[in-house]
Amino acid sequence: MKNKMKSPVPAWMALAGLTIALLAAAPLARGQGAAAAPPSRFLGTITAIAGDTLTVKSDADGVRQFEVPAAAAIKRIAPGQKDLSTAATIQFSDLAVGDRALVKLDSNAPAGVSQALQIIAIKQEDVALKQQKDREDWQRRGVGGLVKSIDSAGGAIVLTSGVGATAKTITVHTSKATVLKRYAPASVSYDAALPAPIDAIHAGDQLRARGTKSADGAEIGAEEVVSGTFRNISGVVGSLDSASSTFVLKDLTTKKPVTIHVTPDAQMRRLPDMMARMLAMRLNGTASGSGAGRGASAQPAAGGTETGQRGAGQSSGPGGGDPQQMLNRAPAIQFADLKKGDAVMLVSTDGATDVTAITLLAGVEPLLEAPAASQSLLNNWSMNSGSGAAEAEAQ
Repeated sequence: MKNKMKSPVPAWMALAGLTIALLAAAPLARGQGAAAAPPSRFLGTITAIAGDTLTVKSDADGVRQFEVPAAAAIKRIAPGQKDLSTAATIQFSDLAVGDRALVKLDSNAPAGVSQALQIIAIKQEDVALKQQKDREDWQRRGVGGLVKSIDSAGGAIVLTSGVGATAKTITVHTSKATVLKRYAPASVSYDAALPAPIDAIHAGDQLRARGTKSADGAEIGAEEVVSGTFRNISGVVGSLDSASSTFVLKDLTTKKPVTIHVTPDAQMRRLPDMMARMLAMRLNGTASGSGAGRGASAQPAAGGTETGQRGAGQSSGPGGGDPQQMLNRAPAIQFADLKKGDAVMLVSTDGATDVTAITLLAGVEPLLEAPAASQSLLNNWSMNSGSGAAEAEAQ
């Protein structure tokens, strides 16, 4: 079964607009070098500074190391800034490990030498502040769910959100001004998401939108939309490789082995036995009573105000409360906590035999008795992108 965040978070909380802002920066005039072949550009994070040498972990192609001559132009902008006219000129010594940087290499550098012609940087502290503000805005003005239908001509996308009694339909209205993005293959990072037309969105995709909601929350005028295809996998852990943070399980649906990569961004929880049994009983009742399944399965993005308000007024114990809040209160685990023979359910990037985990639940043996409803539950949780967990911990 297929269903794509995110970053992610916390693929879903990377800097909205940062890449566009940096790549839109106007290149500096080079005089005699104007007729030369365009120098390469790359965007990444500064990982080391030694003498006049800078090391940057590129978002696209790994680690890049280069010299920064005294003549290189170095500027600093704020996150989201798209015009260099107000950018501040800084010194090489003002750069710091952790800063984001767009680097333009000098095509006229001596053969075999990699030198920077221009560096446009954003302070790590400014990045963190922008991330926090974006996170709060997605929680406040965001929705999310599974795509039910798309009207490309009219710019309308219908989502299904919630499980059972909480299920509802949300219509996302897009316009020419709406920023439409699609996750890159094998990525859950919003920052790495690529522009894509509305025709790239398919029924069954996971989608998040941010904008102005109607009073009843049934419609939203979207400023930003990000979508993608994810995969649901359930099975028993067969073998683990701690060195590469991967494990192999046999997909209960396809009966084929799948290699699962677990990154630090993966949201992982283990359900206590009592909670798992209570959720299984509730989902079995939901599945038989309301036909809940894939078509009624995604919680509003980032947990949102709706989930937080519902959970605040209900019990957090296994006998009551929103299922999403129950999952958020389950103990967090790390890769090292997984063991051979563990039954797990996860939402991952799309792929046949090699995927990256986005959200993972262990201790799910009772839930596998209600697979369709359980997958819906997990899809809802994945749309929270970790923010729901933060809400639960704050309560």
